[in-house]
Amino acid sequence: MGSKKVIYNKKDKIIKIMEKKLIEELKNKLETNKNSLQKELESFASEDPKLKHNWDTRYPNREDGDKDDEADEVQEYDNKLSLEYSLELKLKDVNVALEKIKNGGYGICENCGKKIDEKRLLACPEAKTCLKCNEK
Repeated sequence: MGSKKVIYNKKDKIIKIMEKKLIEELKNKLETNKNSLQKELESFASEDPKLKHNWDTRYPNREDGDKDDEADEVQEYDNKLSLEYSLELKLKDVNVALEKIKNGGYGICENCGKKIDEKRLLACPEAKTCLKCNEK
């Protein structure tokens, strides 16, 4: 039988007992997701040293002055801004989940305070809400 880890919420009430192996598996998934998201962001953006969890998309810097190329670059930049925002949000959720594992409270719905089903966490380890609250 695997060892159990007791997870406490901020009020120090026992909320859930999870297999230590499951928590490690979810933590590993989150770390892998974090690395993947950071690498994708690094391919077209730079992390802002002044603002935590903020990235800045690099604008293409061409000097040739061709109007068609410039229009394409503006469109590409605009597309990357949208992607940057989406990836930043995902990365933030992953970082929050990792902090909850570290500090306690992981696997607890932020809306109703009930446990998040393990199947949901396996499918989406950064989930903040249980399925019932997510459907509202």
